[in-house]
Amino acid sequence: MEYRIEKDTMGEVKVPANVYWGAQTQRSIDNFKIAQDINKMPKEIIAAFAYLKKAAAITNNELGVLSDEKKAAIANACDEILAEKLNDQFPLVVWQTGSGTQSNMNVNEVVAYKAHVNGGGSLLDEKKSIHPNDDVNKSQSSNDTFPTAMHIAAYKMLVETTIPGITKLRDTLAAKSKEFMHVVKIGRTHFMDATPLTVGQEFSGYVSQLNHGLKAINNTLSHLSELALGGTAVGTGINTPKNYDVTVAKHIAALTGLPFVTAENKFEALAAHDAIVEAHGALKTVAVSLMKIANDIRMLSSGPRSGIGEIFIPDNEPGSSIMPGKVNPTQCEALTMIAAQVMGNDVTIGIGGSLGHFELNVFKPVMIYNFLHSARLIGEGCVSFNDKCAIGLQPIEENIKKHVDNSLMLVTALNTKIGYYKAAEIAQTAHKNGSTLKATAIALGYLTAEEFDTWVIPCEKVGQIKA
Repeated sequence: MEYRIEKDTMGEVKVPANVYWGAQTQRSIDNFKIAQDINKMPKEIIAAFAYLKKAAAITNNELGVLSDEKKAAIANACDEILAEKLNDQFPLVVWQTGSGTQSNMNVNEVVAYKAHVNGGGSLLDEKKSIHPNDDVNKSQSSNDTFPTAMHIAAYKMLVETTIPGITKLRDTLAAKSKEFMHVVKIGRTHFMDATPLTVGQEFSGYVSQLNHGLKAINNTLSHLSELALGGTAVGTGINTPKNYDVTVAKHIAALTGLPFVTAENKFEALAAHDAIVEAHGALKTVAVSLMKIANDIRMLSSGPRSGIGEIFIPDNEPGSSIMPGKVNPTQCEALTMIAAQVMGNDVTIGIGGSLGHFELNVFKPVMIYNFLHSARLIGEGCVSFNDKCAIGLQPIEENIKKHVDNSLMLVTALNTKIGYYKAAEIAQTAHKNGSTLKATAIALGYLTAEEFDTWVIPCEKVGQIKA
């Protein structure tokens, strides 16, 4: 491999001759050989930086501290990043400096050197027409750019992937709830038979869970919309022109089409990442909901002949390498794994967010890495579960009726007629003798056949059904 020599404040560094990054990027590559094949800085962060750097160049130009030529050169290079023409120029891993400084410099160097080449220069030129620090990073610090990129990437992922995915699944489950509202089934508490409800009522709980989850996520967007940019090193805004923070936030909003604003308090925005913790807390809540929903459907579909077998789920793929014809609830299993991963990610984010010492939190890369992982998993997982499972869910009414007819907990309907203890005696005796509730109640002399048929009607014991 051919190399060129780049310089930074620590001296000379050998850099591959054909890459657009420079000395600081290369130092990070050399110093952090940690899971370089699987844990690179997320592409969403790189795109967020491109929006940020372009907006900064436009703002610096408007405020009179950057020339028209340099603004245009920086903006054009940023557009190339956003068009994914330079994806191979961002090799840094998550496991680096906790401020994300090297990733900020990686973007600075790539933008500067690509702009230089676009202007007719060569990577071998010792002096470049655009400087990574003085031009691309003008009016910025890694300490305010990385948290800004975190918020841009997180907000975009939530509104473009996560929320639409959850909404799609919610809407399907809502339609299923309405469709199955009058299918009476046995309830279950403690995994044991309980009084009846309808399949639609059961599904309505899932819909409500996701509605609350969506509300929780949307409630976090306001905090995520606040940008640290303009706070520079410690929140004071040193080396920024007047009105820089407000103006650059306005331009980021225009470029992304999202309602970003400058953070009212830059000290909070730099040193604490409560917005990320808060938003991921909402994602964790959704993960908990998805775990319950997926497990319920997995268990309701179990069998299909020798289990509960109340819900039909679509066949996705063969389920066994040895048992012919076996089909497993694979979409349910995938969704529960996603839920477990998100809960694990939340632990890291909570710990990282709690360690914002003085004017800087140094867990930025791992926090946003886990956040984006969770947000994407939930969004795409909900779509997969919806398209390959939820849409095809159907009640198996023959099995449902069998379970209802066989349930001992229908005896609850007799509480108000003969009292709790006599009703319990009927249920316990029927279970011990393997007899029906009706036959047992009559044998014990507590009521007549006519009274039983009048009082024990499953479809009348499901409460108020919403149309």
